[in-house]
Formats: sequence, structure tokens, C-alpha cells
Amino acid sequence: MKIGIGNDHVAVEYKRAIKTYIEDKYGYEVINYGTDSTERFHYPKSGKAVAEAVIANEIDKGILICGTGVGIGISANKVKGIRCVICSEPYSAKLSRQHNDTNVLAFGSRVVGIEVAKMIVDEWLAAEYEGGRHQIRLDMISDIENQRNTENNHEL
Repeated sequence: MKIGIGNDHVAVEYKRAIKTYIEDKYGYEVINYGTDSTERFHYPKSGKAVAEAVIANEIDKGILICGTGVGIGISANKVKGIRCVICSEPYSAKLSRQHNDTNVLAFGSRVVGIEVAKMIVDEWLAAEYEGGRHQIRLDMISDIENQRNTENNHEL
């Protein structure tokens, strides 16, 4: 499995720790799409890069880290086909995979401790999409994503 990882200048150490953790524990290849510098780096760049790599099937899943996880996660979610979950605890990470088939995970280096971040990653990587009743909702989300901005259709 290939995991893409992206970050901004605030999350360089977290990125390094999570990359090493995944490589050591799972043996997955982790590809860096973020910065290794603590000089100001704009998180939308790595959020977009990871998201586009997921959509292009260059990587299987993506992990994004900035100060809160919010901005970088929002950036990824702007790419069509991305379902990025922004998590601060493991339970939501697990259910986001099981129910929403999330393909990108985001969290904040200023929000969670590194051990909690590892638990979030573990739950997210271990969980599998359940399909079934959840597919109806994913299809509805895709319909929203595919609607043109000029449409005035509020029915789902």
C-alpha cells in the first residue's frame, strides 16, 4: 500500500513521526507531498497534491497534517472525489472509513498528541468500507459534488 502524506511548516515533526510509524508498523510506502522546512509553507499546496495523487491512483490513501487539520482537510475536499475526514480522536476515524469510505485523513499537530495521532492513524488504516446502506448516502454526496453551481436543485 502507498500512503501519501502532506503537511505545512507547523507539522514537520508530526509528519516525520507518522511517516516512520507507518513504515515501521505496517511496512507501507509513505510518499512525502509536504514540506520538510519550518519556513512558512501554505497548506493548500500539500492538501491539493495529496488529494490529486489519490484521485490519480498514484497512492492508495492520504494523510494530511497542519496545525488544526482543518485548513489542509478543506483544501483536499475541494478535489472532486476526495472524502477527507478531519479527526481529533480514533472513533470518528474508524467510522469515517466504515460509513463514508474516506480516502484522506487530516488531523492537527496543535490539537492531538502524537500518541493519539498514531491511534487515529491505526483505526483509520485498519477500518474497511462496509458498503450496503452507506452506499446510498455516498451516492447522494457524489450527486451533490456533480451538480453544477448554476443549478438551483435542492432535492436529493
